[in-house]
Amino acid sequence: MNREALDELKEQIPLMGYLHAQDWRPTRPLSRSRWMGLCPLHDDHKPSFLVDANQNLFYCYGCGRGGDVIRFAELYHQVKFPQAVALLRQWRGVGPVLLDAIRFYHTRLHRHSEAYAYLYQRGIHSASLIEEMRIGFAPGGCLRGWLTQLGHSLPSLCQTGLVAEGGYDAYVRRIVFPLEDNLYGRSLSASAPPHRFLPGAKGGLYLWERVQSYPEVILVEGLFDYAVVWQAGFQNVTCSLGAHLNTRQFRQLCDGPRTVYLAFDADSSGQQAAQCLSRHLRERGITARTVSLPEGHDPNSFFVQGGDARQFQSLLEAAQS
Repeated sequence: MNREALDELKEQIPLMGYLHAQDWRPTRPLSRSRWMGLCPLHDDHKPSFLVDANQNLFYCYGCGRGGDVIRFAELYHQVKFPQAVALLRQWRGVGPVLLDAIRFYHTRLHRHSEAYAYLYQRGIHSASLIEEMRIGFAPGGCLRGWLTQLGHSLPSLCQTGLVAEGGYDAYVRRIVFPLEDNLYGRSLSASAPPHRFLPGAKGGLYLWERVQSYPEVILVEGLFDYAVVWQAGFQNVTCSLGAHLNTRQFRQLCDGPRTVYLAFDADSSGQQAAQCLSRHLRERGITARTVSLPEGHDPNSFFVQGGDARQFQSLLEAAQS
């Protein structure tokens, strides 16, 4: 991108708006356009992060770093300049087209029995939960035509990652879950890669705003685990979309006093990740407890193979001892 295009990108993305999207909140105003808050770039204990909304600039008196919205994206997401620009361009333009794609996928779920059979196999039986999570199905071969009829250009579809550069749908025979500015797809085909995301960051903890006020939070790895635990009546559950948390997700868990139950897969990688995360949480003053799930992974996990609400409650209680 040339200098003119970069300046246009920065004008289109207010720094304060992007900070709010990353869960940053100011603690006090200095003037009508200047705010102070905790720095999201390091372990800050008193407000040292200055934002000038008129200038679209930030500076931290604690870590000494500052700049514009592109520089913030570099530091916050720990990426190089070109990747930061790509993330911001996607964040700016992904909204409308992604919402239309989510609606399309959701209507297709009801038309494909194989999709419902797979959800049932994975332990998801509640119609209200499917509506709550806006779960959909990507049959493949028809999304591009639908979105272009709605007025979205092919370059914009390729930019979001919904359509590959060859012009075909990127999500084919996948159960899809809408995320924050992204989309997760789980393949029904054993010959395809099981997991797919759109390019860019996976975002924060799943539906964090719904659980952050709970004094006890259950953290699971995957969206299917989340769905089954929520369906069993545990509405204080969230999901990290993998065993390894990004910086934003870790900060979310540490944004207040709480107990975090780590219900990760019982395989070696899941348990190692849980132990490592538990240690880091305790270093931040968060009570962390590892839930010992029986052996099993993915479709054979405890959450699918007969693990009911009473059994899971017993495992939570065991983790307290």
